[in-house]
This record gives sequence, structure tokens and C-alpha cells, in this order.
Amino acid sequence: MPKPQRDLTSGAIGATLLAFALPTLGSNILQSLNGSINAIWVGRFLGEGALAATSNANIIMFLMFGAVFGFGMAATILVGQSFGRRDVEGGRRAFGAAIGLVLMGSVGIAILGWLFSAEILHLLATPGDAMALPQAYLQVIFLGLPASMLLVLIMMGLRGTGDSLTPLWFMGLSVVLDSGLNPLLIAGMGPFPRLGIAGSAWATLIANHLAVAGLVAYVYAKDLPIRLRGAELGWIRPNRDLAGTIIRKGLPMGAQMLVMSSAGLTMVGLVNRQGVDTAAAYAVSQQLWTYIQMPALAIGAAVSAMAAQNIGAGRWDRVGSVTRYGVLYNVMLTGVMVAAVILFDRQVMTLFVPADSPALPIARHIQLIASWNFVVFGVTMVLFSTVRANGAVLAPLLFLFVSMYPVRIGFALGARAWLGADALWWSFPVGSVANLVMAILYYRYGNWRRGNLVVAADPDEAHEHSHTVAEPGGRLQPTG
Repeated sequence: MPKPQRDLTSGAIGATLLAFALPTLGSNILQSLNGSINAIWVGRFLGEGALAATSNANIIMFLMFGAVFGFGMAATILVGQSFGRRDVEGGRRAFGAAIGLVLMGSVGIAILGWLFSAEILHLLATPGDAMALPQAYLQVIFLGLPASMLLVLIMMGLRGTGDSLTPLWFMGLSVVLDSGLNPLLIAGMGPFPRLGIAGSAWATLIANHLAVAGLVAYVYAKDLPIRLRGAELGWIRPNRDLAGTIIRKGLPMGAQMLVMSSAGLTMVGLVNRQGVDTAAAYAVSQQLWTYIQMPALAIGAAVSAMAAQNIGAGRWDRVGSVTRYGVLYNVMLTGVMVAAVILFDRQVMTLFVPADSPALPIARHIQLIASWNFVVFGVTMVLFSTVRANGAVLAPLLFLFVSMYPVRIGFALGARAWLGADALWWSFPVGSVANLVMAILYYRYGNWRRGNLVVAADPDEAHEHSHTVAEPGGRLQPTG
């Protein structure tokens, strides 16, 4: 495997950004395919009731994931800025602090989730006679949460150093293990026990533990920049200032996931009122949107890492170019995805519903109205990724909340009198355009460039390090 670290502060901006984004896009595709394959196994072996149970449990896990995911995002920005200015120690210190915070948070949530899984499902109005399936699945998923979070955190940290290839390989390993173990543990094939719906959760737990163990071993075997040795392991218990920085920046970013989740659940409630066919059509559309938005998410992650390194290096002349290339690539790639889905929508949708289903024409109608909003979403994602790279996290959270609730949900409710059900689908581009306008204004006129996220040295170690030779930037092994 070639040396994966990239120096994101030099070289051709467009080519470097694209080369960094494509492996991230591959990771996103693998993760989504894994979810789809596992859903097929559960549906085929256990039926629709079990499939619905996993869906309900996954909504809960997404909310729990968001509670600690922001810490990893904040640490990634700190790692990127530190490596951009060749401060390897600062990057490792930020990464160690994130490990400590994320593990504490995820272990606490896992324990509470295991103990109160029944109460959590009651809050979702899960029928009592259907409680056993989602509870069996959810409890095991909670047990695997620390390993899942650690796997994601290490991948995010590697991307902060300029490495997007290693996460791709180990995401692939996790997907192969998870998808392969699912049927074995669900149905009890060969020497494996028959665990039913819990088998799907155990497959995910085993796959994530093996993948994170392999990734940690690889990081140390290759001496990758985020590895911690000796006294550096003490950085897992962060000092108060660094922990405060990660929490202050991480909580708003985690809250963005919660805002999106709650708005999504609200929209599902509005759609369900339109009847079974419309609800099914919306479910099919969401399956397609999962893949349409992938280029935007991958390019946004690449822009964030690249902008953070250049900000850390003081290369503000490159930050604007990174953003412009990100916008260009998003319009091109997401535009192609939208066009392909609209042109071949019927062929793709019949994978989910029969060709004569009454939900099919409704789903095609939804695509024509709402799919293009993901091009707008992608441009907004790029702008927000740039400003977050310098620690500006409150404004994107505020803009997201405004675009989701007063604008999107407000339009969906207020325009029903003259648009009917189409008000729901038009609310997506309306909300996205409002968010984009706010993002452009903030990017152009906001004070986000004045941020400063330098990782301060531990006072107890400052004297010791003042008498040592700093680790050279060449240890980063840039390749492009």
C-alpha cells in the first residue's frame, strides 16, 4: 500500500482536492451499501416486522451517535490545523483528547442505552407486542457503540492528517465482515448460533471490533502521524483547556445532526398523513437521496480537511481556491447523480417496489420536484465546511435550524392550502435555498476568519519540551 499522507498545503489545489475526496466518497458508498445489504438479509430471513425493528433502532442510534460525533469533528479540525503548521505534537494532543472524550461519552451512552432500551422504545410508541425484536437488536447495538465511535474517530483523525486512503481500506474490511456475518448469525449457518435479529447486531459489533483492532495495529505498524506512544498516551486524559475547546466546538456540530434528525422525523410524520402509497413513495425517494448526497458529503469532508491544514499553515490564499474547487466539483458530481436518477428513476425504483405499485408515479413526481435541491445542499456543505475549518460552528448550526424549521417545515405546513401534498416536496428546495443564501452571506461577510484554534501545550510539559528538538515536518511523508 503506498504512503497515504498528503500535504494539503501545497501542489495543485483542484487535483489534490479531488484525489482526497474520491476515497472518502468510496467509504460513504461502502457504508451505505452495507446498510442496504444488511437490511436485505434481515428482511429475507426474518420478515418485514424485523426490518421495521432495525429501522426504529437505527434512528435511535443515529441520535446517540450525534451526541458524541461532534467531538470527533472538532478534533479533526484541530488535527488538520496542527498538521498544516507542522505541529505534530499538537495534532497528537488533540487526537488523544478526542479519544478520551469520545470513549467516555460512548461508554456512558452504551451503559444507559442497555439499561433503558425498553423505556427508549416506549418513547417511540413501539407496540408492546412488538417490543422484543427491536429491544434485542438495540441492546447489542448499544454494546458496540464504543468500538463504532472509535473506528469513526480514527478514520476522521487520519483524514485530518491528509490520509483518506487508509479509512477506505478499513471501511471495506468492516463492510465485508458485517455483510458476511449477518446471514450466518441470523440463520445459524454452520457452526454459528441462530440468533435471529440480534445476530444482525452481533455481526455489526464483531465487524467493528475487528476493523478497529486492525486499524490500530496498522497505525502503529506504519508509524502513522496520529499514533500515541509512551508519555503521549497520557494525552487521552485531556487537560481542561483542550477538553473545553473540543466540547465548545463539538457540541454545536453534534447538535446539527440532532436538528437534521428531528426535522427528518417531523417530515416523516407529515408524509405519513398522506397515506400508505405516499409514505412508501417517500421511503423510496429517501433510498435514492442517500446516494445522491454522497458526493456532497465527501467533497465537504475533503474541503474541511484541506482548508484546516491551509489555515494552520497560514495559507489563506489557498483557502478561497479550495472552496471554489469544492463548489465546482459538487455541482458537477451531484448534478450528474441527480440527472442519472431522474433519467433512470423508474428502473431504479422498481428495485424497491413492484412496477405496478401506485407508489411508483408518486415517487417519480417527488424526484422531479426535490432531487435537484441536493446540488444546492452540496454548495452549502462546502461553504460550511470551510468556515468550520477555522472553528466557526455556531452560525452553521443557527442557519441549519432556521432553514429546517421556520423555513422547510413552515413552508410544508403553510403552503398545503394551495399546493396540497406538493408543499412537502417543494419545502426541500425552499429550505436548501434559504440555507445557501445565509451560508453565502456568512462566508462573504462573517467574522469566521478571525478564529484561532491553536492547540496549547500542557503547562506541565512545556519546560521539558523546551529543551528538546521538535519533530520535523518531514515525518508527515507528503506525497502530493
